[in-house]
Amino acid sequence: MRRYKLTLTTAADGSVTGYTPRVSGRIHSIQYVKDGSNGYAAGVDFAVTAEATGENIWTEADVNASAVRYPRAPTHSQAGVAALYAAGGTAVLAPIGVANDRVKIAVTAGGNAKVGVFHVLVD
Repeated sequence: MRRYKLTLTTAADGSVTGYTPRVSGRIHSIQYVKDGSNGYAAGVDFAVTAEATGENIWTEADVNASAVRYPRAPTHSQAGVAALYAAGGTAVLAPIGVANDRVKIAVTAGGNAKVGVFHVLVD
């Protein structure tokens, strides 16, 4: 497993966008660590995607504290139909894979000159 750490400081409008280096593998988890003295404002919003395709990895609004997420994507049959555990049941989820791509982290509503740290773990 590999860890990619990004420390992102917001602009005056409360936004910032950062990228991991190019990675290949399955996204295991993303950990947001709120800075203890100058952290993002309460209610910060995150949009984490694969840069090349725009595939959604983690989107969450109104985050107030440190958070750990293990993002998964719904799976489908060869016919493009959602795979379910039972007829009409819960969707089957699988880890999100990236190949020679960067993980893009976009932050909005974070406050002026505020800091957050993201750890992206890739298998």
